[in-house]
Formats: sequence, structure tokens, C-alpha cells
Amino acid sequence: MIPISGGHHVWVKPVAAARGGIPVLTLHGGPGFPHFYLECFEDFLPPAGISFWYYDQLGCGFSDQPTDASLWTIERFTAEVEEVRAALGLDRMVLVGHSWGGLLSLEYALQHPQRLAGLVISNMTASTASYLRYLAVLRKRLPPRTLQRLEALEATRDYDSPEYENIMFEELYPKYVCRINPWPEPVARAVRFLAQPVYNAIQGKSEFEVTGSMRGWDRWNDLRRIAAPTLLLGGEYDEINPDDMREMARRIPHSEVKICAQGSHLAMYDDQASYFAALIPFLERVRVT
Repeated sequence: MIPISGGHHVWVKPVAAARGGIPVLTLHGGPGFPHFYLECFEDFLPPAGISFWYYDQLGCGFSDQPTDASLWTIERFTAEVEEVRAALGLDRMVLVGHSWGGLLSLEYALQHPQRLAGLVISNMTASTASYLRYLAVLRKRLPPRTLQRLEALEATRDYDSPEYENIMFEELYPKYVCRINPWPEPVARAVRFLAQPVYNAIQGKSEFEVTGSMRGWDRWNDLRRIAAPTLLLGGEYDEINPDDMREMARRIPHSEVKICAQGSHLAMYDDQASYFAALIPFLERVRVT
């Protein structure tokens, strides 16, 4: 546990490898999912000689879980990443951010470019509006009866209904979040321990509407300012538009993109070979700079 502003503490854990090099810090998604679903990284990175850190953001997993809702903002979480870096004594690092963690990685890269040897933005677009536009496309692919029922639940804002949850977990998530059935245990465990207050404050209760502090976020015009070598990872069946990730690669100066042909939002599981075949060589390259 390391101290951060406000008298809080966050949990980190090193996963060491035989060789040295610039360390990797992982930023989990959600917002509000703990690091558990990133445990598959242990099967690939250490055998390749790559050390990395797990880190549960404030409010999530093993970190402190305060009840002050004003803490759940993009700005504060980005500042928290810098506090973690300083506490760990990392002069430079590689950030690997997935989903919401990809958003934080992008924000950090714009604010602290001197601290990054490399940047990985996994399964994340560059604006909330882009995210919602593609979700609107995906929801139209739901069966007509399911879509009709979803719209009725949304009309009454009955997001806590078991029926709403069933639509998410039986119709949407198996196609666009993780295409393995049943879900791998670390994924199921992360879902079970989702920090709902953090998720609700940043995203909101609806999958298809952002009402929280992430509303209005947009970095498309700032991508050209990212200085670090960047890898963008996505999935062809992702809930994030793979074309958005290709466009991000066109705008970020020193970047490359890999869209996993069989992957969804959790391509590190459902297209694992493609995901790590792109990630590991990139990390090997930037960690020795």
C-alpha cells in the first residue's frame, strides 16, 4: 500500500522478471474494475523478461475505498497515476492502459510526456462521444424483442433491474466484451468485485449513456501531441470501434495499431495469441530506450 493525496492508500504489486529494463505500469479499466482480469499478463510478460506492476486505482480492488464521490474524476485519477509513479521511484515507465485505463494513459501521456518510454492504449477510443456512437450501432444489432424491452427499461431508468442486467450479460457482453464462454475466472472475479460507486460516478448506470464525470471527454485534437512511442490494441468485435483505433494511430505521431481479428473488448483473452504477439515485441523495444 502506498500513500497518496487525501490520506488515502492504493495497492500495488510488482511482478518481476529475470531481465531489467524500464518497468511497466498497468492501468485497469472499468472504471471500477480491479486489476484481477489483467492476471493473464503473468503468463506472457515475465517469460519474455518483462517486469510489470499491478495497481488498483483508488476505490477499487485492494486499495482504499472512500465514499467521497468528488474523488471520482478524470483529473484526480490522472494525478493519482503520477503519485504512484513517484512513490515507486520510477524515473521513466511504460504505461499499459486498458479501456478506462487507456483513457488515463492518454491523459497521462499528454501531461507528463517526459516520464514515458512508451504508451499502450488498449481497447479505448479518444472521446466519450465516439464511444457512445458505436454503442448505438451495436445496440441496433440486438434482437428486436430484446431491443424493445431494453428501451422500455431505459424509459423508466430501471438500470438495477435483473432484466436489464440479463440483457447486458446474455446479449451484449458475450459478443463485445468477452467471447469466451464461460468467462475466464479472473474476468468473472473482476466483474464480481466491480466498484459500483466509482463506475456510476464516472460512467453512469447505463451502458449506453454517460452521465458521470467522463461525459464530454474528448482528446481527438490532442492526439498529435503524444510524444511517446504508442501501441494501440483493439478487437474486431470490440465495443470500442476498431476504426476509431485505426484513426488514433493515424493521428499519434509515433504509433502503430493492431486490431485482433477474433478479439473483443477483452482481446487479451479471446484473441490472446494476437494480442500478446503485438504487445510483447513493442514492450521489448521501448523498454530498452
